[in-house]
Amino acid sequence: MNPKFKIELLEDVNEFLNGLNEKAREKIIYNLRKSQVVNDNDLFKKLNDNVWEFRTLHNKTKYRLFAFWDKTDKTETVVISTHGIEKKTQKTPKKEIQKTEQIMKQYFESKK
Repeated sequence: MNPKFKIELLEDVNEFLNGLNEKAREKIIYNLRKSQVVNDNDLFKKLNDNVWEFRTLHNKTKYRLFAFWDKTDKTETVVISTHGIEKKTQKTPKKEIQKTEQIMKQYFESKK
């Protein structure tokens, strides 16, 4: 199956993934790839107008990779993943959403 979008991981995501055990990292990467071909809110969910999260549950631990869409290139849609967390509470921390929005703003400003 063809992916619906390309995923680009920023350095913070790579550092986050490298800090995890191998099984958790593999499951997150598997879910990233799966989210490119299936529509599933359990894998990729919209948090607000700009911010989305890739969701993984592994060994009772919730992992979140925050992301935003870049549709400026007319030929290819890219989802930029900014950073990841182990989610400890029911609600997504507002500061994580704000961090993603700040990175998104800088990203689009640097593209001009």
